[in-house]
Amino acid sequence: MPSQKILEQKQEVVKELAEKIRNAASGVLVKYEGITVEDDTKLRAALRAAGVEYSVMKNTLTGRACKEAGLGDAMDQYLNGMTAIAISEKDAVAPAKIMKEYSEKVESFEIKAGFVDGAVVDASVIMTLASIPSKEQLIAKMLGSLQAPLQNFAFAIKAIADKKGEAAPEEAATEAPAEA
Repeated sequence: MPSQKILEQKQEVVKELAEKIRNAASGVLVKYEGITVEDDTKLRAALRAAGVEYSVMKNTLTGRACKEAGLGDAMDQYLNGMTAIAISEKDAVAPAKIMKEYSEKVESFEIKAGFVDGAVVDASVIMTLASIPSKEQLIAKMLGSLQAPLQNFAFAIKAIADKKGEAAPEEAATEAPAEA
């Protein structure tokens, strides 16, 4: 039986993880095996840059935190083997995108499941989520589609002005002799 001090430490870890899960927009569970130190370092840097928290934790602690966070027992079926969890408070797509990228690079590194807005989802939903363009890409597409008609209008106005600008000297030349 573990000491009281160790139990209290584990309870604190579970409490902190449960709070992060509750406040998260999404999270992804991955099979954390076969990744090299170099790839792991790159993965962690990419996750940090995207504002995603990533940790390798015991399955029992992760399972208890998920239950405490309101996900119930649905996550238990995915908590086997070496498991890591990536959690994002703000961007629901970022953990899925980054984990998908690394699961394609490292053969043994695979997405198990995840959660989005408090609901447990399987790997196929996470892969679909990863294919959604980022918020910045969507904003850029929208601005581009709004800007295109304005650019076309500006080109049309310029073409009309250029055409009238060419016609004006000819009209002036034909009118000048009539006045003289």
